[in-house]
Amino acid sequence: MLIKSAESFSCKNNSKTGVLLIHGFTGSPCSLEPIAISFAKNNFNVELPLLPGHGTKWQDLNKVKYTDWINTLEISLLELSKRVNFIFVYLASHHKKINGLILVNDAIILNDPRLFFIPIIRFFLSASKAIGEDIKKPGVTEKSYDKNPTNGLYELLKLNKYVKKNLKKVFCPVLSFKSKIDHVVPIKSSLYTLKKISSNNKELIWLNNSYHVATLDYDQDIIIEKSIKFIENNSN
Repeated sequence: MLIKSAESFSCKNNSKTGVLLIHGFTGSPCSLEPIAISFAKNNFNVELPLLPGHGTKWQDLNKVKYTDWINTLEISLLELSKRVNFIFVYLASHHKKINGLILVNDAIILNDPRLFFIPIIRFFLSASKAIGEDIKKPGVTEKSYDKNPTNGLYELLKLNKYVKKNLKKVFCPVLSFKSKIDHVVPIKSSLYTLKKISSNNKELIWLNNSYHVATLDYDQDIIIEKSIKFIENNSN
């Protein structure tokens, strides 16, 4: 059974395979709810936490540190490890106990030249134009913030720097999805990630009919199908 509480999701069953899902910056677990439900129906244990500063109001995202996000994910990962033997994550991870990594339009590289000035801008401007809701399919929303908190963005940039340093520590199998049309994150971001990780088992799948929030877009079924197959193939 999939349990929803305070915009977080959890599924506990007798399966020895667990999946930790992580939603995007300024977004919410709603962007991964269909994935979580599909995984639960496939008898996977699922943890989809609400990251600090999200799911309330955009001002709250200006009050957290990137380490708060990491700590929240560590707690969820620990919860999963107590009840499963195989763990798969929707985020780059340096944990040796991770059996697989699945990425969907990962944002390790961002193109906007204004980001260079964020360390200063954040002191004068609390928010900028929203970056969420980049979905091709009409009538679908990820319930993201209507503004982009600048101090929160500064923390995201620090997180990206941290992740870049640790990409070489990723040795587990990796499955990466990349939308050919993404108005938030450039194609080179996914290519960079796959190049830098140390895994010998890595695959890139192109999404032809989705924008950035592909998990809610037209290619959702492809992501679900390929992810389940990837998890099953690496759970032994």
